[in-house]
Amino acid sequence: QVQVVESGGDLVRPGGSLTLSCAVTGSRFRINTMAWHRQAPGKQRELVAAARVGGDMQYAASVQGRFAISRDRAKNTVTLLMDELKPEDSGVYYCYADSFHQYGAGPEIHDEYWGQGTQVTVSS
Repeated sequence: QVQVVESGGDLVRPGGSLTLSCAVTGSRFRINTMAWHRQAPGKQRELVAAARVGGDMQYAASVQGRFAISRDRAKNTVTLLMDELKPEDSGVYYCYADSFHQYGAGPEIHDEYWGQGTQVTVSS
């Protein structure tokens, strides 16, 4: 059974920094993308940053230049370094991972995994 475990959420002052960590265990198949999403109260969940298996990184425009995502493909871990935090960065941050596999000539199967979320609050 695949488990996704996040850690690092906290209360931090505006302008401060925080690092979130996530580990994926139990997958029989290669993890493709690892990413962080967040959801603020009353808003839809949104992509914050993603690290693709090929090495490409993707960031939401609102965090570009302030956040940095990194992953260890061998360990299936991903880290989100968040600098210059703003109150609008507050929310529950979810770690995401996915994998693809195929049995013989059958259809490709796409599995998605989510963590339980970790709370980030930016407030003075």
